[in-house]
This record gives sequence, structure tokens and C-alpha cells, in this order.
Amino acid sequence: MIVSRLTCRALTSHLCAGRGWPRVEMSRPSSDLADFRKVFAKARHIAIITGAGVSAESGVPTFRGEGGYWRRWQAQDLATPSAFTRSPSLVWEFYHFRRELMLTKNPNPAHTAIAECEARLAKQGRSVVVITQNIDELHHRAGSKHLLEIHGSLFKTRCTICGNVAANHKSPICPALEGKGAPDPKIEDARIPAEDLPRCEESGCNGLLRPQVVWFGETLDSDILTAVEQELEMCDLCLVVGTSSIVYPAAMFAPQVAARGVSVAEFNMEDTPATMGFRFHFEGPCGSTLPPALERHETEII
Repeated sequence: MIVSRLTCRALTSHLCAGRGWPRVEMSRPSSDLADFRKVFAKARHIAIITGAGVSAESGVPTFRGEGGYWRRWQAQDLATPSAFTRSPSLVWEFYHFRRELMLTKNPNPAHTAIAECEARLAKQGRSVVVITQNIDELHHRAGSKHLLEIHGSLFKTRCTICGNVAANHKSPICPALEGKGAPDPKIEDARIPAEDLPRCEESGCNGLLRPQVVWFGETLDSDILTAVEQELEMCDLCLVVGTSSIVYPAAMFAPQVAARGVSVAEFNMEDTPATMGFRFHFEGPCGSTLPPALERHETEII
């Protein structure tokens, strides 16, 4: 079992205690692109795990760390069930801002390289699956088809009454949010009445909608985790792209793959707590390092 061998709580406690990943003397991962390309040419089932670093190159803010505020709050202050219960208007302003912002952003060369690789290898009977922690749908817009969004999507909603999940790309998502959500800390909260916030359109429901994203304190969708587990157990090459390897359970995925002897290649701006356990590490912007790694290999016929 990829996910259940160690609990998220135990791993998080381990990191919070300042210990990080267990320290084992290892040689530095290779940055030999030619060597990676030989492994890539032979792989039949490739899993690509992506994180915020990929979207950051498209200008998508992470709302983490210093300066990562929306008005007076960071994401962890608003992306919780309790925050939504207290003020659905404030939470919807935050997500409306993020939705509208994403409509101004585009996939970057890393997104495109992944999507083009998937389409090309599919014609050869090979598979590429993207397992992403991002909720911005940039992989989808780039053309990725085999996509597992473990944290949900900004452009999907879930009804708090009937539970219906639906794609929603309306701009604005409801009339009351038009022009709202500005991030300036001096802006007053809109305090929109709940009846004017996004509502369910299923017949006879009209329940309050919430973003279909995984909030702090919530568990990931078990069906998606099962699908992720199956892909990771089947893959014969794993890429970790633009992820810090500290957000669980996703941080467990690649190390578990590496533990069974499968090559893992990390593409990131810097080392992560998991770097030394991987076979390859390519440092730099993903939009620069990933395209040459995934381009057509000379052995490819189609």
C-alpha cells in the first residue's frame, strides 16, 4: 500500500520534530540528462507528480510564506471547513479571486511538455499519468488527459446539501461576487448574504455550494488515492516536478516508488527532504529542465 504504510500524522510529527527524512549516507543523485533519457526511452508506464512549483512558473501565487497573504489572511486561515461555516462570503471572495486570477494565467512549457509527452507515448502503447497537488487546472488546459487531481479543482463545486460535484467555469461564478475579492488588506469584506452566494442547480436543491478542493483538516478522496496507489505500483519511471516533498500524503509517493527500485527523477529549483533518495535530480526552472527531458527520443518510432 503506497499511502497506508505510514500514517500522515506520524510523518508530519517526524518532520515537525525537526528530524525530516531519515538520514542515510547516499551518493548525490545524478544530473546526467543522457542517462535519464536512456531510462525514459525504456519506460512503459510513467508517473509524473507535480506541485506548486510548476504553476508558480505561470505566475500563480502559492499564498504561502512571507508575503503570501490575501488581504490579512493566509490560505490556511480561509481554506478550512470552520472558516466556511463562520463566513462563507469571505471564503468565496478568496476563491473567486483565485478563480478569476487563474483565467489570466496560461500553461507554461513544463505543462505543455508533459501533455505532449502523454499524447506521443500513447500512440506507442505507453502511458503517462499526471498526479497533481495543484488545483488550477493548468495541466488540463495544456492537454493532459490522464490526470489525477488529489487536492481537487478551483473550477469544480460541491453542494453542501446534496453533495453534487459539478464543473463550473462561470466568470463570475455568481452575480454577487462580480468585482469582489480584491486582495488589498484595506478592502472591506463584502459580507454577501448566503442566499446570494453560489447555489446548487440540481432540481429542487438550491443548497449552498463550496469549492471542490481539499481543505486543511479534510481527508483526500479515497477513490482518487486508490487510483494513485495503483498508478504508482505500476509505474516503471517516476518524475517529481516542482514539489517541496513536505506536503502529505503526496510527499510519500515518490519515496515509496524509489523504495521498490524504480528510478525517480526530481525536477525542482532546489533540493528537497527527499532528494537524496532519488536517482536523478535536475535543478532549475521546470519550464527549462523538463522539455528536453521529455522530448522525442531517437528510439521512438511514432
